[in-house]
Amino acid sequence: MKKTENTFKTFDNQELFYRTWEHDVPSNGKILILLHRGHEHSARLESIASKKAFEGYKIYSYDNRGHGESKVEATYEFMNLVRDLDAFVAFVCQEEQKEQDDVFLVANSVAGVVASTWVHDYAPNIRGMALVAPAFKIKLYFPFAKEFLKLALKVKPKLNIKSYVKSKFLTHDIAEQKKYNEDKLITPNIPAGQLTTLLDTAKRVVADATLISTPTLVLSANKDYVVDSAIQGDFYANLSSSKKRFVALEGFFHGVLYEEEHQKAIDEIATFMQECFELKAKDARSEHITFTQREHDKIAYGSLPLYKEAIYATQSMAMKRLGFLSKGMSIGNKYGFDSGVTLDHVYANKPEGKTFVGKFIDKNYINSIGWRGIRQRKANMISSVQAKIDALQEAKKEVVILDIAGGPARYLVEIAKANPMVKVYVRDYQEQNVQEGRALAKEMGIENISYEVCDAFNEASYENVDFRPNIVIVSGVFELFSANELIVHAIKGIAKLIEKDGYLLYTGQPWHPQLELIANVLGNHQQEKWIMRRRSQYELDGLFSEHGFKKERMLIDNWGIFTVSSAKYSSEA
Repeated sequence: MKKTENTFKTFDNQELFYRTWEHDVPSNGKILILLHRGHEHSARLESIASKKAFEGYKIYSYDNRGHGESKVEATYEFMNLVRDLDAFVAFVCQEEQKEQDDVFLVANSVAGVVASTWVHDYAPNIRGMALVAPAFKIKLYFPFAKEFLKLALKVKPKLNIKSYVKSKFLTHDIAEQKKYNEDKLITPNIPAGQLTTLLDTAKRVVADATLISTPTLVLSANKDYVVDSAIQGDFYANLSSSKKRFVALEGFFHGVLYEEEHQKAIDEIATFMQECFELKAKDARSEHITFTQREHDKIAYGSLPLYKEAIYATQSMAMKRLGFLSKGMSIGNKYGFDSGVTLDHVYANKPEGKTFVGKFIDKNYINSIGWRGIRQRKANMISSVQAKIDALQEAKKEVVILDIAGGPARYLVEIAKANPMVKVYVRDYQEQNVQEGRALAKEMGIENISYEVCDAFNEASYENVDFRPNIVIVSGVFELFSANELIVHAIKGIAKLIEKDGYLLYTGQPWHPQLELIANVLGNHQQEKWIMRRRSQYELDGLFSEHGFKKERMLIDNWGIFTVSSAKYSSEA
């Protein structure tokens, strides 16, 4: 085989080591990416890459942070491994001048969780994936191990733990056990933070696997002493993939690809992969819409168990009776918890209230997981907007920004101040938000930002406008509306107004752990139940792509709640 070794720059500009293998048989543009299991490295996958079953594919693999030849420190946040995979696939596609549709993933153990999380959160259009003994639930054997680790991390955030896994638990093959034991690049330790965030993320992805429609093969070892193989079945059952296959490997240990009868697994992967490349891609958005619409309707119209009714009623009463003590709750009760003025308080992240009790309540309120995600969404949006400003200015273009429903848009006021040559237009449906935005801009002496009251979902509002933006922002809006018909009006309006080759930045909410609580406790700006419909990233990206917007990049918080995507507009798309 022809082999190469090099490095690539990942999402945070760090360099990770990668390898490629290519058989003498032409690849015909098909790409196979192999992802190594925890503790290991890409060199151990050469024996897999060399299999005759994988002739006809250009094969890539890389060493995770803190593994093999990659010199970057191991990450303490699992989602960074997902971001690395996203960066690597983008790099491979650029190197080969191919699309994601030419890529198939094979991911072992922890990498199986990385791959499934990436597919769930980022909605890539890859051909398919094979998950080999995916580590959705690791057997820790020590009672309450995860809880103890989380407590220990509060004292020592960079705690590392040594793996209990021995080669004899991975494979029956004595020669492979010896190789593993003698490999100097095997990494015995794992950051405790990475392990706990992996387990949290895996739980989320398994429960929400309905939003995964990528063709998926799951290979499950039924003598696995490292991970709980039963959870792999739960994940498989939840998948909405029109093409999926579950294979139970009798007598196999966790190290499936190194077992004595590993050729069984190789053959299953090769067959499934070939079928995927012969398969016409299926748009599964309708299944996603049905699922999340049903979820929305259950929250809006369905009944609750008596104990939940009691809990939510108590919380709602406390919010109304004691909310005046907390500034954030007071604002939410008056203007709505989805309003721009509420977001401004959340963004400020400074607990305020009447007496120390009110300040304590406000601190807990603004530190709920949803509001923490909102603050990260803001940070991701700011970095995305600034990146597009820089790109346009480098191309010697005047920058014109439009936010179609921005509220007071404090972050855009800050961007306008930092970029005085940029013109910023903010629209919002609520007069209160527009007035507050104008007052803020005046207070800060910013003259290159303007506000107007406007309905983002009225196509006519995008006509007869005396400016043409080359950056359009849609942030925190679509999840407030259940029907796509209404949203399409906004997208069509944007397509009419935006410059060709202009950029669209849009947020998504593919998952949220508190939808039911929010609906039953918090009110919106219309003083009604605040009910949101989340959309899979597949659905959201698809809505925009149908109107000429091609997604380029995506950022997501560590909890998997909010996304910020960038797309480029072409009227010919």
